[in-house]
Amino acid sequence: MAHSAAPILCPANPGRHVTTKRTAPTVTSPEPVLSGQSSRHSGVVPHARPSRRQVGPVTTRQEPGDPTHDQRLLDSRLRDREWTHEDPWRVLRIQAEFVDGFGALADLGPAVSVFGSARVPRDHPYYAMARDIGRRLVRAGYSVITGGGPGLMEGANRGARDAELEGHGEDGYASIGLGIELPFEQRINEYVDVGMDFRYFFARKTMFVKYARGFIVLPGGFGTMDELFEALTLVQTHKVTNFPVILVGAEYWGGLIEWIQRSLCGHAMISPEDIDLIQVTDSAEEAVRIIVDADRAKAIRAGAVEAEQISDADRAILARLSRLERALQRRIGERVDGT
Repeated sequence: MAHSAAPILCPANPGRHVTTKRTAPTVTSPEPVLSGQSSRHSGVVPHARPSRRQVGPVTTRQEPGDPTHDQRLLDSRLRDREWTHEDPWRVLRIQAEFVDGFGALADLGPAVSVFGSARVPRDHPYYAMARDIGRRLVRAGYSVITGGGPGLMEGANRGARDAELEGHGEDGYASIGLGIELPFEQRINEYVDVGMDFRYFFARKTMFVKYARGFIVLPGGFGTMDELFEALTLVQTHKVTNFPVILVGAEYWGGLIEWIQRSLCGHAMISPEDIDLIQVTDSAEEAVRIIVDADRAKAIRAGAVEAEQISDADRAILARLSRLERALQRRIGERVDGT
């Protein structure tokens, strides 16, 4: 582990719900907040399910206990003898979700995916950190991709919008939100320029990785952990290369890092160099600098930077990346030889 101190148009498809800031999302007004419930910005999951649900462009009445598309696909208890007639259509729906996602983001330039909890209120220091990161990323030339929800996702999208209003970034592309159908209401936040609602988690997660130059991970729960460890797995197995994974908040993530070192590495479930795939910082400036440095190192390797423009700091970054890659390649070779 390296610990530093320091106008997009979606293809016409009536089955998907893609919004841009130029076209307001087609959503219904939220149900009144019941006594004992928090607003959608509080990050607290409502005690009762809403009576309506947004499924793509369609608003449906939802009864308590209605399964989502993911549940119908994954939960064997929800299947009946008609599943053989339904799954082929489900495959087409999944295919359409990928096609729409690729089409909506095809013209997106350099981007970074930012993850974090939906439960953090706007007055929390983590929210301010997410907003600062979003602003700095757009100023550095990147678009910001989030899950599109409230909390820290909203904070990062809001920071991206701040920078956009300052004249940075390409208008209409700076702030991206990729939402997901959930049993409880969670709409795309108001600071998203281009938003898309997904039915299936795996299609959504593909978009997070495919269009990003790296991940910045703020404090979060199971969903954030899911994205974090998927990214680490893809980097470890060379499915993606030169892909920084940065944890923001040394105190919050310290216990997890300690467990990875003690349990995973201690029991030889991962190699010692795998820990170096993770970088930890408490600084928004440092998090963005790591992304920029990784991109510059990639450009140097591709010959896009003149030799006289390569600094000692660049050479140090290149040396570190080379050591890590050699270690990963050696381990992959050892596994192949052992099979």
